[in-house]
Amino acid sequence: MSESLVAKEADRALKAKHRAVWASGDYPSVAADVIPDLGAVLVRACGVHDGQRVLDVAAGTGNAAIPAALTGARVVASDLTPELFGAGRRVAEKRGARLDWREGDAEGLPFADDEFDVVLSCVGVMFAPHHRRAADELVRVCKPGGPIGLLNWTPAGFIGRMFAVMKPFAPPPPPGAQPPPLWGDEPHVRELLGGRVTDVVAQQDTVRVDCFDGPEAFRDYFKANYGPTIAVYKAIADDPDKVAALDRALADLARQFDVDGGSFAMDWEYLLLTARKG
Repeated sequence: MSESLVAKEADRALKAKHRAVWASGDYPSVAADVIPDLGAVLVRACGVHDGQRVLDVAAGTGNAAIPAALTGARVVASDLTPELFGAGRRVAEKRGARLDWREGDAEGLPFADDEFDVVLSCVGVMFAPHHRRAADELVRVCKPGGPIGLLNWTPAGFIGRMFAVMKPFAPPPPPGAQPPPLWGDEPHVRELLGGRVTDVVAQQDTVRVDCFDGPEAFRDYFKANYGPTIAVYKAIADDPDKVAALDRALADLARQFDVDGGSFAMDWEYLLLTARKG
């Protein structure tokens, strides 16, 4: 088998693994219970409005796609994991939003050049393993002058720290894969987009997460429902000592981020970056 065919097979296997991770657990509940309003923040920042053609990349269950559709925009929600679309469609129907759902890899989007007026992604594209490829696709499918909007967890914020805590327990990443929280680092994202965009505006903010009774409740919820956490626990399932150590580490991290001191609440930091395709 040629070197290029080997690379393609390896990429297909990696994407199949990613799809399985996000199809495991109950990510629709995570999106609805933990960060229900985050997508709307991105939609407002991008100025999405009636009549625009909008693409939500790595849309999941439509946290950003559905608020975008409610503005009157014509929205396509694209994701590598179509198993998430059923829940998204139910939410969209309940809220009166009409949009299209399309299976698609963020590193090879099934759309034409310059097809969309607005391209956005809310804590989605950050999980594509090859950041340069994904950034190239975001720019490619956006019309010249159109907004590109990204909202991603920062390395220093809670989710970035959570991935750092899980890293010693997880299998090594495949060659060339980059850590998801780098998409929350402004210099990294600016470098990915490069001179192909103008009018870059970036700011850090937080979302309050107060839906858990305490650190252990958070840990148990993510252990049961969040795909990446499930995958790490699966990798160490035969080692009770490692399981116990990760249990402690995740609860301790959540405890460190408690901002209330009474009822449990955390502020999770994200980077909101908008730009226009040149």
